[in-house]
Amino acid sequence: MTHPLNGRRILIVEDESLVAMLLETILEDMGCTPVGPIASVAEALALLSDPELEGIDAALLDVNVAGHEVFPVAEALATRGTPFVFSTGYGQGGLPDRWRNHSTIQKPFTEAAVQQALMDAVGVANV
Repeated sequence: MTHPLNGRRILIVEDESLVAMLLETILEDMGCTPVGPIASVAEALALLSDPELEGIDAALLDVNVAGHEVFPVAEALATRGTPFVFSTGYGQGGLPDRWRNHSTIQKPFTEAAVQQALMDAVGVANV
């Protein structure tokens, strides 16, 4: 049976290599194509501004990337209409008011939590 996220291109913005590798594995297990991981806010913004970038269907954003908040990347994705999920050790309560009710997974997360958050973000149901 095909996973509902199969074939989706998911951007990973995460500076911790072990977490990034885990996310890549989780995404690949769901049939997604990981884009990245990208380990800095500046690199993520440059990637998103590249006119040759193939479509990104959704993104997983670590809130604190190499000491910088990821919110400029979130703004760029929101402007493009690309859904995304924050990941943080602080949960939604650690987000600024602007993003407080946005889809968030708390570290440490499970594969099921990543899957459900992405499916909710892109608007697909589990079949």
